[in-house]
Amino acid sequence: MNTLYKSCLVLSTIGCLNWGLVGLFNFNLVEYLFGDGSLLTRIVYVLVLVAGLIQIGIFTKDLDH
Repeated sequence: MNTLYKSCLVLSTIGCLNWGLVGLFNFNLVEYLFGDGSLLTRIVYVLVLVAGLIQIGIFTKDLDH
């Protein structure tokens, strides 16, 4: 399970950096790397979504301790 948590942390960080770049410079790194609206871009976005949802679960689990 530790590998899953680390993978989710990496994907969440990628999402965080991408949205920071969009907010600061209006530059979408994921679309730049994989193409605007391509299947690979959509897969990256879905993976970041799933990772973020798992991170929410980890966060709320840690609050219970």
